[in-house]
Amino acid sequence: MNTLEAAVDRVLIPEDKIIKRVKELGARITKDYAGKNPIIVGMLRGCVLFYGDLLKHVKIPCTLDFMSLSSYSGTCSTGEVRFLLDLRGGIAGRHVIIVEDIVDTGLTLDCLLKHLSNRGAASVEICTLLDKPENRKIEVPVKYTGFKIKNEFVIGYGLDCNELYRNLPYIGVYKNR
Repeated sequence: MNTLEAAVDRVLIPEDKIIKRVKELGARITKDYAGKNPIIVGMLRGCVLFYGDLLKHVKIPCTLDFMSLSSYSGTCSTGEVRFLLDLRGGIAGRHVIIVEDIVDTGLTLDCLLKHLSNRGAASVEICTLLDKPENRKIEVPVKYTGFKIKNEFVIGYGLDCNELYRNLPYIGVYKNR
């Protein structure tokens, strides 16, 4: 067993299930946003694998951009949201789809939704690979969900622990929690 897999207690969502679900989410976005030219905003860094795979299945014209916010230090939420990278252009009158790796407490996304709405977006929706509803501190509207999971610390497919394990091709439960 290599050191990458040694950090995994168990595989929660295998690669083939992720691929199938991402394709379905891309098809839903394609249908829902036909004729709207949305801005699809990837939330760095955790979204990168999900974002790239999702875009392969979004079959409409769209603009791509990225943002980076942080509310975590290691495996713990700090409760404080920091903007590290903002959008390059304006969003007034545009439809925005936020692509997130995981919705956990809701604190970061609540802050982001308010921020983007105040900038005049026509609509702002959330697409997340993973949703952890039992850990929610603030309810946020998630329109597109890949998988609902229990309150476990997970790694892989873009999700990390101290910037490691993002390159696992599946979602695993972190062993050393």
